Amino acid sequence: MLYYLFTYLDNAYDLPGAGVFQFITFRAAMAIIFSLIICMVFGKSIIRYLHAKQVGETIRDLGLEGQAQKAGTPTMGGLMILSGILIPVLLFAKLENIYIILLLITTVWTGMIGFIDDYIKVFKKNKEGLAGKFKIAGQIGLGLIVGTILYIHPEVTVKDRITDQAQLEELQVEQNDRLPVYGEAEKSTTTTIPFFKDNEFDYAILLKWIGPEYRDWAWIIFIPIVIFIITAVSNGANLTDGIDGLATGTSAIIGITLGIFAYVSGSIIFADYLNIMYIPNTGELVIFIAAFVGACVGFLWYNAYPAQVFMGDTGSLSLGGIIAVFAIAIRKELLIPIVCGIFVVENLSVVLQVSYFKYTKRKFGEGRRIFKMSPLHHHYQKLGFNESKIVTRFWIIGIFLAVLTFVTLKLR
Repeated sequence: MLYYLFTYLDNAYDLPGAGVFQFITFRAAMAIIFSLIICMVFGKSIIRYLHAKQVGETIRDLGLEGQAQKAGTPTMGGLMILSGILIPVLLFAKLENIYIILLLITTVWTGMIGFIDDYIKVFKKNKEGLAGKFKIAGQIGLGLIVGTILYIHPEVTVKDRITDQAQLEELQVEQNDRLPVYGEAEKSTTTTIPFFKDNEFDYAILLKWIGPEYRDWAWIIFIPIVIFIITAVSNGANLTDGIDGLATGTSAIIGITLGIFAYVSGSIIFADYLNIMYIPNTGELVIFIAAFVGACVGFLWYNAYPAQVFMGDTGSLSLGGIIAVFAIAIRKELLIPIVCGIFVVENLSVVLQVSYFKYTKRKFGEGRRIFKMSPLHHHYQKLGFNESKIVTRFWIIGIFLAVLTFVTLKLR
C-alpha cells in the first residue's frame, strides 16, 4: 500500500525521496525491518496475551530431558510469524503481481489449517488436533489452486535468450556484451534441474509419446507435482518443529537462499550472467521472502532455547507451504531435496522408522527401530545431546546445503 502511495506522490508532486520505493532492494530492506519490529517489539505483548488466555502447550511424555519444563509454554506463536509476513508485504509489495497474490493465498490458507489444528488442541483439549485427512485435503486444495494458476495465468512466463545470429539479424539487433537479447515471454512448464545440460527440464517432455499436441496436456504432470511438493515440504517443516529454534532457523536459511534465486532470476542481467532461467516479474518476490526471513529471525528472538513461545502448527505448516510455493514459483522446486535437506531428512526418518517397525513386527512378532526416536532430532536428544547443540549443528548443515544448492547450478 505504501508503494502505491509513494508512487503517486512521486508522479504527482515529485516528492523528494519518494522514488526509492521503485527499487526492490529498498522495499525488501524495509520489509525486513518492519517484520523484525512486528515480531521482536510486539512479540512480547502477544506472548503475554497468549499466557493470559492460557494458550499453553500440552507436552506428551516422550522421556526427553528438559521436556517437563516446557509444559505451559504459550503456543500458537505462529500468529507472530504470519503478522510479520503479511503486514510488510501488504505495505511494500506490488499487490497486483500474480506471484505475490499466490504467496499471500498460501500464507493465509496454510495459516488457517494450522490455526484450526492448534485451536482444537488447546481449546478443545484434543491432543490429536485436526484429523490428518483434513490437513492433507487442505494441502491438496492449495496445490490445486497454485498449480492451476501457475499453469494458466498469462503473466506466469519465461523468456529464452536469443543467441542465433540469424535471429538477431532478423530482429535488427546488434549483439553486445552488455545487454542480452531475449525472445517473447512464453508459457512453459520448464523448471530448473541440477546436474543436467543447461539446468533445464520441461515436464511436458514426459508426455511426448502422446503426439504433437503433448504440451497441451502438461498439466497432467505439473499439477500433481505441485500438490506433492506442497504437501511434503509443509509436513516436513511441521515435523522439524520439535525443538526450540530448529524449524525457525532452518526456514530462515532456506528463505535467504530462495530470495537470492528470486532476485537473480527476475533480473535480465544477472540471469544472463549466471546462465540461469530468466523469469519475468519474479523480482517482486524478494519483498515477500525478505518479510519471511525477517519474521523467522524476529520469532527466533523468543523461540531460541529455552523457548518463551512455540509457533505451533499455525507457524510450521505455513513456513513449509510458503517455501514450497515460493520454490515452485521461481522454478527451483527440483532443488528442494538439497536446499530443504533438513526437512527431507526429518520426513524420511519418520517414514523409515514407522515402515521398519511395522515390517519387523510382521516378520518377527516384535517391532524394531532404526532410530532411538523419530523425527531425527529426537534421536540425538536420546543420545544425550543438548538441544542448543543439535539446533546449531542442524543450522550449520542447512548453510552447507544452501551453498551446495548454488554450486549444483554450475555442475552440468
